[in-house]
Amino acid sequence: MLAASLAAQTPFLALKDVRAGMRGTGRTVFSGTRIDEFQVEILGVLENVGPKESLILARLSGGPLEQTGVMEGMSGSPVYIDGKLVGAVAMAFPFSKQPIAAIRPIEDMVRITTPAAGVARRGAERAAIQLAQADLTRAIPGPEPALAGGAGLADIATPIGFGGFSQATLDAFGPRLRALGLDPRQGVGGGASQPAMGNPADLKPGSMISVQLLAGDFTVDAQGTVTYIDGNRLYAFGHRFLSVGATALPFALAEVITLIPNVNTSFKLSAAKEWMGSIQQDRSTAIAGELGKRPPMAPVNLTVSRGGRTVDSYHIQMVEDPLLSPLLLQMALYSAVDFTERSVGAESLRLTGRIDFQNAPAPLRIANVFAADNGAAQQASLGAAIPLAYLMQSGFAGLRLKSVDLAIEVSDRKRELTIDSVTAVRRQVRAGEKVTLDVLLTGDGGVESARTVEYAVPIGATPGPLYFTVSDALTANVADFRQTIATTPRTETQMLAAVNNLHPNNKAYVRVWRTDAAFQVEGADLGAVPASVALVLDPAQSNQSGITQSRNSKIAEIEIDGGEMVISGAKTIQVEVKE
Repeated sequence: MLAASLAAQTPFLALKDVRAGMRGTGRTVFSGTRIDEFQVEILGVLENVGPKESLILARLSGGPLEQTGVMEGMSGSPVYIDGKLVGAVAMAFPFSKQPIAAIRPIEDMVRITTPAAGVARRGAERAAIQLAQADLTRAIPGPEPALAGGAGLADIATPIGFGGFSQATLDAFGPRLRALGLDPRQGVGGGASQPAMGNPADLKPGSMISVQLLAGDFTVDAQGTVTYIDGNRLYAFGHRFLSVGATALPFALAEVITLIPNVNTSFKLSAAKEWMGSIQQDRSTAIAGELGKRPPMAPVNLTVSRGGRTVDSYHIQMVEDPLLSPLLLQMALYSAVDFTERSVGAESLRLTGRIDFQNAPAPLRIANVFAADNGAAQQASLGAAIPLAYLMQSGFAGLRLKSVDLAIEVSDRKRELTIDSVTAVRRQVRAGEKVTLDVLLTGDGGVESARTVEYAVPIGATPGPLYFTVSDALTANVADFRQTIATTPRTETQMLAAVNNLHPNNKAYVRVWRTDAAFQVEGADLGAVPASVALVLDPAQSNQSGITQSRNSKIAEIEIDGGEMVISGAKTIQVEVKE
């Protein structure tokens, strides 16, 4: 690796030695894979634009820059003065009439450390919150612009190419991706499979690279420029990609197809060419990786069918990352449905399948139905992405993604029933007698479905009010999950059980409960317990770990099957248990 060895010998020019008026050269790719030079004039140093962060302000010139200005894809372009590496082109002024950029000092970029092993995991507390979030991108911090002279100096947006995705997918996710400092473009990246292995010696400071997130029938890749190579270590971009920290993302040498001048920000149109290595760190000042090391990607298979007949299928390779994988799966599922089916109008989707993890005792089982007048694709995609995010961010090493196999069955009807009313045949019963409930479900077009449920009050039941809540899956899940998030799961088995036991949408659930305290020990629900036992289990009175207490105790739960219909709503009635 002669090129890498020579690059490692490149001396640095310290920030303290940079002065206004200095001139140097930068390196980047304007066409193909050829590295061209451009001229750099130092305008000054911006001190303390961030926490212990300074930037070098410079005017760029030469080549096409007079017409394009600072371009997306130039992030990471190395700048040299008297043969010494100063840093990387990293930030710019949107709508600027001149190619003025901020250079990230190389000292800040090389401070990135290498992870000891594997991918860093997030805590269970964040994972529990993530399960309840509808917008997965909220967990990924966006870039904070530095302010200079009252004008916004922001990270040069990272052009991110989406191949095979519908335009509606980019429209739906585009605003959230742009808030992360990404600029999604349809068809910028290319290739129906992962690039073939190349020679890392072909990669030099100034080369264009493509960070691969998805490959196959759907592709997602982000483009930027190499700043510095030290042995088998590579530093690029000069700013964060997604700031996910320790990660494992394959990257490839990219070639520039053409340059696209733009009034706001021009950009390079490029495509991945040959695989080169793995990005292992994504931090605020740079991304860093290792040449010649290729991280594994998880196979994802998606099938869309209608009336029992397969309409289309998609085969993808996806990165294994706690924050990125759920978002990528959500986008792929959304696009698979949107491209095949209508995106406006009533629709129902049945989502089934499994997600397997490395060394996990069981898969994550997916089985749910979603119905809406508009937006069923968004609901279904979240139905897979949110539980995946919860598990991957739980902190357990065994819950690393292995493979995904999901099937979506589509119907043009909104198959939904609402819990309209719940009545009890008798409002007063004795222990040992049955409570009979009549449940009325209603739907569009005057559809009605009456169901009858019976519950036998246990012999020896304490006199007093007994409550029956007939609810949809969301209400039942919230009631159960309120205890789950208060308990720290101790094993992968407990984590998977918590998610696999969530209620599917095509059933109603009759929750029988009382206002007595309920307890959960090591993830197992004890429900109502005698007062003497409650005193022993009370966390405030006990030193025992793994015990949580909730306000109400669930005595029993009865399911009402809705078939292919989604059931929504909730009703509660009270029955008195007499002596």
